[in-house]
Amino acid sequence: MNLYLRYFDSEILVSHVDDAIAFLAGIEEIGMNPALEKDIRDYAASDVFYPKRYKIRPRIYFIIIKTEAATMQDFKEKKAVHTNPGAAEKSAAPALVRLNEERFGWYEGTIDFKRVQMVPGTGKFQYRDTHFVACCKAYSGLDCYNRIVDHLSARVDARSQFPSAKGKNFKFRYLGQCK
Repeated sequence: MNLYLRYFDSEILVSHVDDAIAFLAGIEEIGMNPALEKDIRDYAASDVFYPKRYKIRPRIYFIIIKTEAATMQDFKEKKAVHTNPGAAEKSAAPALVRLNEERFGWYEGTIDFKRVQMVPGTGKFQYRDTHFVACCKAYSGLDCYNRIVDHLSARVDARSQFPSAKGKNFKFRYLGQCK
């Protein structure tokens, strides 16, 4: 496993943690210390494949990315991207397909949205997280979402915020055929 490091225009691809630490020690602004060195070694030894960024000062960072690329060219062309075997199974595509799949019947839709309500003591307004569940006749999960949002829009303050149908704050379940 190789490490890609970047700080502004300075970048390097190394195969050993010692080389990465030497690169960072050569940049005066970073201020290499034993705690930072230990953290970088721990990151390199861990099973975590997410990029890691370290704050130097406000809005200034350097990043470290684990990669299987052998050369900088391969890294730049994303030829050696690490793939997580479980990630393919958790693809978002099936959820989107289910959302648009036409199947007339009863749906139970659950939506979590930001509702604007007046605070009685002060007369000011604030957003409150609101959980809403409804059963409705619809042609698809998206139609269920649209019916719920239309229903709520007519009954709550116009400044209320509704989530996307594709997001995690809307869920639906097909209950069965209409009779």
